[in-house]
Amino acid sequence: MIWFLRIIFAGVLITMLCVTTWATSYMPFWRTPESVVTHPWFIATLFDTYFGFLTYWLWLAYRESSWLARIVWLIAILALGNIAMSAYMLWVVWRLPANAGMRQVLLRPDAA
Repeated sequence: MIWFLRIIFAGVLITMLCVTTWATSYMPFWRTPESVVTHPWFIATLFDTYFGFLTYWLWLAYRESSWLARIVWLIAILALGNIAMSAYMLWVVWRLPANAGMRQVLLRPDAA
């Protein structure tokens, strides 16, 4: 299972880096047209995305014991989104043995 998670989250990270690089080369983020930024579905999607980021971060904050790590990961997630989230998951699963179970992935290291 751990190898599967490693492959999945590496794929997410690589894909997000590629698509972000492509999109930025096509049009820098700060030049997004006003008609897009003010569109109701764009705004609703941003709320949905950031509430998803917050939900993920709450699990991460449960799993991490250091407030510094919690704050750094919160900033990274809010700034980089799924790039940071997949990087965190890779950091978690690469520190586990290949025969680890989901309990060790999801729970605090001292609780697993």
